[in-house]
Amino acid sequence: MDPNCVSFIAEGSRYDRLKSDGIIVNGNHYNIAVVRPEEATHADLILVAVKYHHLNQALEHLKNGVGPQTIILSVMNGIDSEERIGAVYGMDKVVYGLTLGIDAVREDTVITYKNQGQILFGEEKNTIVTDRVQRIRDLFTRAVLAHSIPPDMIRSLWFKFMINVGANQTSALLRATYGTLHSSSEARELMDSAMREVITIARATKVDLSEKDIGEWYKILARLNPAGKTSMLQDVEAGRETEVEMLAGMILKLGKRHGIPTPVNQMLYDKLRWESK
Repeated sequence: MDPNCVSFIAEGSRYDRLKSDGIIVNGNHYNIAVVRPEEATHADLILVAVKYHHLNQALEHLKNGVGPQTIILSVMNGIDSEERIGAVYGMDKVVYGLTLGIDAVREDTVITYKNQGQILFGEEKNTIVTDRVQRIRDLFTRAVLAHSIPPDMIRSLWFKFMINVGANQTSALLRATYGTLHSSSEARELMDSAMREVITIARATKVDLSEKDIGEWYKILARLNPAGKTSMLQDVEAGRETEVEMLAGMILKLGKRHGIPTPVNQMLYDKLRWESK
């Protein structure tokens, strides 16, 4: 695979930093091409991997990269980025996606991880693998990126959302590493309670989550680097805006819509939104 076929789209200081410094992953230095939004050309595949509050800006930045054959794959947290992308570029260009099981820690352009995790992607339903999903699978196979195609991507998105609502917010509030989330009874109780609110709302929207999915999360958690940190905890420690609106904020909105009490996420929202000030 030609390494020159991959590039970042960036502007301003982020463009300058990536252009001059590249990125360092587990001690290895990579100079990946970087282009300004106005310099982008039509791409076969665009990966959208930004924070929730940066998505609107990213949608504007990637417009020159979207051509007739472009596929857009979001690996963002949350359950609505695909619809937001589709509202601008059409759902016919969007493939559902998420990452699971990665324990990366980022400090500026230096990234370290113990577990690479995997990318889950596909159409809303994957009883048959479509041509565009097959093309992405072939690419990830050549690039040696761990991946899978779940039968039900909406359920998979909600499963990851459940994890983020519980683990990310608990870790940010308690300043807890993955090891602490696994070992602390206080952290586990808060995390489980937040996730159960997600399960209740998911079932109200006809998404089949259950208590067993909390157990599946603990199997993943046990494999993560105990010293690793969730992305939200990293944001809090770095003084960056958090994704609390996408997590607790979304649960509060959906709870109100379906008449479901969400006291745990209300508490998390009230406490964590100040971290974004």
